[in-house]
Amino acid sequence: MNLVSKDISDDFPTSEKIYLNNASVSLMPTQSIKAMKEFLTTYNSIGPDSKESEPFVNDKLQNVRKTIAKIISCQPDEVVLTQSTTDGINFVANGLSFGDDSNMIIRGMTHEHHSNFYPWIKLQEKISIQNLLIDDDGFFKLDDLESLVNDKTKLVALSHVLYNTGAIIPVEEIGKILEDKVPFFIDSAQSIGCIGDIDVSKIKCDFMSFNGSKWLCGPMGTGLFYCKKSSSNLLEPKTIGGESAIISDDSKLTYKELPDKFQTGFRNYVGIVGLESSANYLLKFGMNNIREKNQNLSNLFREELSKIPNVILYGPENPNVRTSIVSFNIKGFDSQQVVDKLEKQNIILAVREIMEQKIVRVSPHFFNTESQILDVIDAIKKL
Repeated sequence: MNLVSKDISDDFPTSEKIYLNNASVSLMPTQSIKAMKEFLTTYNSIGPDSKESEPFVNDKLQNVRKTIAKIISCQPDEVVLTQSTTDGINFVANGLSFGDDSNMIIRGMTHEHHSNFYPWIKLQEKISIQNLLIDDDGFFKLDDLESLVNDKTKLVALSHVLYNTGAIIPVEEIGKILEDKVPFFIDSAQSIGCIGDIDVSKIKCDFMSFNGSKWLCGPMGTGLFYCKKSSSNLLEPKTIGGESAIISDDSKLTYKELPDKFQTGFRNYVGIVGLESSANYLLKFGMNNIREKNQNLSNLFREELSKIPNVILYGPENPNVRTSIVSFNIKGFDSQQVVDKLEKQNIILAVREIMEQKIVRVSPHFFNTESQILDVIDAIKKL
């Protein structure tokens, strides 16, 4: 059977609910939940702090790095394990060195997700923040970016995919503009796991942050930070511990190599095991198959929504420049009212915003089905 048309909903915990809020937190495959349980049972059986436990845990850490490295086409030691996308963003915001006359470039200001906005705005106390002007979908002109870059620009920080409109920013084209000129950071929380194959060497970014609990279908409290090996010296870690540094006989501290340089304290071992299981599940299904299935689901949703009177659709019309995120409103209805009414019918959507405009956001993933999409459309028609 063609994987794109295959119904895999039984591979996920069964429920009467139709879950379409994967851009926030996704469901996990049942196999990942079982893998976490098995890990905890074994880990406690062998003794959490025993000689046998150390190689057992290290093997899990190495495995997840190898798996994530396959997904974004990098080296395993360039994958730093964090708790969230926000962690990685703050690694860069707090770790880069900025002079008083420095500037950095972001996109759209309040159109951006808070996690990829607040850490940069905090820097305006000491540097200049340059804003890329955007259109209604959140895109900007590449010429505008080039015109803002100068010899005082220390960073360009962009989202790969916009959380509110689903627009996919052309990061490969941007990477070509910035290569060997300005460090490039990408918040890829809304792209890894849902838009097909990713290759950081083609994007030419220096840093990338994403989490495991959205489109990768992993557990909460798992995050990933990609740090290009040749760019790691640009960042000064803001936390330090025995896991991330060594001390010489003359009491001089030296940071370890990647990925240990940015990892202090214990990791979320059980979460990492769940993430690895989920990531391997996605790889087996095929990243480009996931992309195609997500497009089919969102295209169906948008097409059926457009037939309903008084519905306002947001985001790009072209399915090739957006993810499965579908944002809409219904004239005469408050967006929160729509979400609340549907949740009472076991349909889970979300309220988000485009600037000051509250919208209903729908975000199907590859375990959702066309029949679920049509059931939600029927429910919307009856509101």
